[in-house]
Parts: sequence; structure tokens; C-alpha cells
Amino acid sequence: MDNSSGVGVIDKAALVLDALEAGPTTLAQLVAATGLARPTVHRLALALVYHRLVSRDMQGRFVLGSRLVELASAAGEDRLIAAAGPVLLQLRDSTGESAQIFRRQGDSRVCVASAERPIGLRDTIPVGTQLTMKAGSAAQVLLAWEDHERLLEGLHNARFTPTVLAGVRRRGWGQSLGEREPGVASVSAPVRGPSGRVIAAVSISGPIERLTRQPGRLHAEIVCNASRILTEALRKSND
Repeated sequence: MDNSSGVGVIDKAALVLDALEAGPTTLAQLVAATGLARPTVHRLALALVYHRLVSRDMQGRFVLGSRLVELASAAGEDRLIAAAGPVLLQLRDSTGESAQIFRRQGDSRVCVASAERPIGLRDTIPVGTQLTMKAGSAAQVLLAWEDHERLLEGLHNARFTPTVLAGVRRRGWGQSLGEREPGVASVSAPVRGPSGRVIAAVSISGPIERLTRQPGRLHAEIVCNASRILTEALRKSND
């Protein structure tokens, strides 16, 4: 089978990325894996590092870069939003509270889908709203399964603690009481992409008076069920 597209530099860059799929790789190993000349591999690898498609680890080896994760997340977003509508409506109707899905975007989290409680006191978060990654149960969930370095960075000046995040990982869901906004409580659970990585958080939010001071006791089970449905929908769309 001919793996050539006819665009030489792209084909060579693809060879480098393919070689890195196996894990951290030295320059010499990249040369051996790709069959390309050492100066060519070195030039391509540095260009890919510049564009964050490749990175370097603590030992200076080449690894796949964070930009690939961001692109993969973006590719999954349309599938997530397509599956979100009926799930959020069911979640809203079952709990009586507004339901949302959040994606991380840099130092913020963005509401990418929402089903508002139609009447009465509610926590209104329109699609496109950017909120902090330093407070709220969705922020807890989006941070809890990150690698150690990003976890420490995310905890800096956060309203929650490492103990809280350990509890999120253990239970599989997070809750907050007035962390983001006084008087507002929320419950969130992780949505995982086909690789198993947490790519979003599904949440409900509303006044503490209704959700009580233990909102997870009331609603964690149904929020986790919604997260499982969304995770399964993303897995099937990838088959």
C-alpha cells in the first residue's frame, strides 16, 4: 500500500508522529523508526515542537504534544453536542434543575450545551458562557483526572483542595456549595472520550435551598447516569 500523499513534507511529518505513538522517543530512535535522514528528522521534530504537535519530556525525548489532545477534543465536541440534547433534557426533568455540559478551554471552562429549568429560581448558564476553573463541581471534575503537573497548577488559588479532588476521583462525581457563586450548589460527573480521557463535565446547578447542603446525596446517581450515557454515545460514534 502506498502511504505517500504526494506532499513530501507532510508525509515525513506524519512518519514522525506515527513513530511517537509508541511513547517517548529519542532522536536516534526517530531516525531508525522513520528511515529518514537525521538532519531531516531533527528539523521536522523541532518544527512540530514549535506548533505543539510534539513536545519534549524531562529526559529531552520527543513525545506527542498537547495540541493533538486539543484537536482530538475539538473533533469530539460535535459528537458530544449532538448527543447532549436529549440527555440534558432528561436530566433537567428528572432533577428539576438546570443542566449543563462544560468543556475545558485553557484556564476556563465553557458551557457547550444547556437545558434550563423553565420556571422559578434557577442558575442560568447560557451556551458559550466562560466560567472559572478554580471553583465549582464541573471545574473539580475537569481537573481531578489531569496529570500531576496540571493538577498542581490547577489547584493554585482554587476554592477546592487536593482532598476534595481525591474524593471526586474516588466517588466518580463532584459537588460544590457556593464555590463559584454564593447560594448556588451543583453536582457534576465526568464525560470520557473514546480513549478514556475526561473531555467534559455534565452538571446540574441550582439554589442550595433546593439542592440542600448535600446535593450529591440527592442527585449524584442520576448525574453519573447521564455521564455514562454520553460517554457511551461518544464511544459508539468512534466505532
